[in-house]
Amino acid sequence: MQIRRLVLGIAAVALMPVAAMAEEVVLKVAHFLPPVSPAHTKFIEPWCDKIAAESQGQLKCQIYPAMQLGGTPPQLLNQARDGVADIVWTLPGYTPGRFPVSEVFELPFFTTTHEASSRAMWDFVQKNAMREFAGVKPIATWVNGPNVLHFRDTEVKTLDDLKGMKVRAPSRLGNKLLSALGATPVGMPVPQMAESLSKGVIEGALIPWEVVPATKTHELTKFHAESGDVRAMTTATMIFVMNKKKYDSLSPELRKVIDNNSGRETSAWVSAQFKAADADGRAATVARGNTVYQIPAGEMAKWETAAQPVTDEWIKDISAKGVDGRKLRDEAAALVKQYSK
Repeated sequence: MQIRRLVLGIAAVALMPVAAMAEEVVLKVAHFLPPVSPAHTKFIEPWCDKIAAESQGQLKCQIYPAMQLGGTPPQLLNQARDGVADIVWTLPGYTPGRFPVSEVFELPFFTTTHEASSRAMWDFVQKNAMREFAGVKPIATWVNGPNVLHFRDTEVKTLDDLKGMKVRAPSRLGNKLLSALGATPVGMPVPQMAESLSKGVIEGALIPWEVVPATKTHELTKFHAESGDVRAMTTATMIFVMNKKKYDSLSPELRKVIDNNSGRETSAWVSAQFKAADADGRAATVARGNTVYQIPAGEMAKWETAAQPVTDEWIKDISAKGVDGRKLRDEAAALVKQYSK
């Protein structure tokens, strides 16, 4: 009997490393920018390091930047839903029509600071837009910084200057905004933008400062127009989501680690990393000697008036889907105001 117990004890000890190894979960994390981008180094890597530490090494990330799992940026959401990737960072604007309610945060002159607007977006999505996240678990939802107009060769200061110019737009509402302002919008993901600028396919781009260094936009443009308003001319919504089946397959302890690194404050933290990257991108542009300027307040008021039909149309379109578009817009605006205090 003693020998049998000894043998069983030895066997149990021998199996312990195997059990421990079985607990390790490697999460495939995919996104569309190069590994030198601030999103990769300041947000995704630190988040992965944090869940690894809090899970005592049981959760690990294998990061696939620059679409290394294949496909194109607009396919990232499906990759997360289908399990090609376990977690993705992407822009809802890359898949027009799939996030019609949460799109409210991309309306012109709607959002304020990174953190306040991102906290507002998390609360709003949890209450009003979870149907848009079928098949995935939201880890964070946020807005990037105020989008700035970057131009190759022209210093644009008025609506007349902008008229007819071919400008890259970040999303469906970005397209509509540029059209309302008189420009000719050209929708495309960020990775395609640099080549289009260098070849003159587009004359400008509507993007936040943070993507400028990674895409070399400051080397391809000379003039950079900021709105100068506390409210952004427009932003892009962003999401960090996990395959729901993968999340459900985790042990309760590991799900708790994911939960502890998800939510309103995680969304605000992510947006703060983009805020810091915005400052770095602007500084790099100024250091290069490019012209950075603000549209005068009186002129910007004309831009805001010209953009109002974009909001009116969004309300009408959402209401046609059987929900109260104006109520949703007002609720989102109230949340932005609440967190901006």
